[in-house]
Amino acid sequence: MLKAIVLFILAGLAEIGGGYLVWLWLREGKPLWYGFIGGLILIVYGVIPTLQQFPNFGRVYAAYGGVFILMSLLWGWGVDNKVPDIYDWIGALVCLVGISIILWVPRN
Repeated sequence: MLKAIVLFILAGLAEIGGGYLVWLWLREGKPLWYGFIGGLILIVYGVIPTLQQFPNFGRVYAAYGGVFILMSLLWGWGVDNKVPDIYDWIGALVCLVGISIILWVPRN
């Protein structure tokens, strides 16, 4: 379970960080190398989920979606100084409960 959580966090950082660099390049006029580095990081993001031990691609990516919601709020808070409100936190908590159900509820 710890390995899964670490991989979710690494993938989240790669997806959000890579996307952020591309955003800065295209939307805020940063140099081309921002976009290039962002694209490389996004390739790494595409590889990280393959290291998960869960057998179902759809469930893994659904869970990544929930983790990324929380991580995006934290990124926005820490990098862009956009403080999440109570509804952001409630929504993120709902997502974390949802991904826990998707990944860890026993099935036949």
